[in-house]
Amino acid sequence: MVLGAAFLAYPFLVSDYYIDAAFFFGIYALLGLSLNVVLGEVGLFDLGHAGFYAIGAYTTAILNTVYGVPVLILLPVSALAAALFAYLVCSPIIHLKGDYLCIVTIGMGEIIRISLLNNPFDLTGGPNGVFGIDFPAVGPLLVIDTSLKFYFLVWIIVLLTIVGLTQLQHSRIGRAWNYIREDEIAAEASGVNVRAYKLLAFVIGAALAGAAGNIYAAKLMIVSPESFSFMESCLLFCIVLIGGMGSIPGVLIGAAAISLFPEIFRPFAMYRMLIFGLAMILMMIFRPGGIWPRKRGAIQKARRGHAVQGMKLSQKAAPHSHG
Repeated sequence: MVLGAAFLAYPFLVSDYYIDAAFFFGIYALLGLSLNVVLGEVGLFDLGHAGFYAIGAYTTAILNTVYGVPVLILLPVSALAAALFAYLVCSPIIHLKGDYLCIVTIGMGEIIRISLLNNPFDLTGGPNGVFGIDFPAVGPLLVIDTSLKFYFLVWIIVLLTIVGLTQLQHSRIGRAWNYIREDEIAAEASGVNVRAYKLLAFVIGAALAGAAGNIYAAKLMIVSPESFSFMESCLLFCIVLIGGMGSIPGVLIGAAAISLFPEIFRPFAMYRMLIFGLAMILMMIFRPGGIWPRKRGAIQKARRGHAVQGMKLSQKAAPHSHG
């Protein structure tokens, strides 16, 4: 309750500059949550996640500027476009593991970025990008055209995403993801459709990244390929690792570290990558699970319960020896 009241009061107590900083915190929180589905829940290395972010942003930009489709209607459309792309691209590579999957996703992200720079139809505007995107609007009376309104838009979506992902974590899908992350071979032997659940994680993560791209494009009114580089994917990877893989509160902390600290320590902006690298090294040494690691007690307790139950059944089934 206190945290909710603070978020409601915050934009009325600070200037537009700090409201915009909180807006981009929300964007990175949404992107971090989207990657956390793939990296944190299932343990799949994805260093091309900015590509799905780009697809959502460019879907919004092109359909709005060329065909005049309203931006808010394009929010689910952008999510669907990124999800569909993830399904088509990730289906052939979903069997890869570890470093091999990581390398392929890097290539996928770079292919998307280069395609935005050079394509035969010139829909993406090349290096200049696409500009002139409309503000989101709900009829003629409510136009989201101020920092305050964008702040509430992004954080409402982040809140809905957190609620949905929390429910997903405690569902059958979430448990299947956890089993795959902990032991893929054992999960498959237990009847879990590993390929389908991995692909589902990529699709859901891509859809959330596409939604973030829609909001980002509407706020800036322009999108360009340089906003979706490999470095952006690395920052998203850092958000999940620093905060804690599989931990929703941890992802929010990681997003704050990535988006707010550079604003607070702007005089040291040129050393940002050095500081991030040092922070990652220190995290791996002292907090390998992240700042707020996810509690895995429930999974371990379930495993112990299954093991005890199995031992009891085996004892009952074993033949009794008679002296």
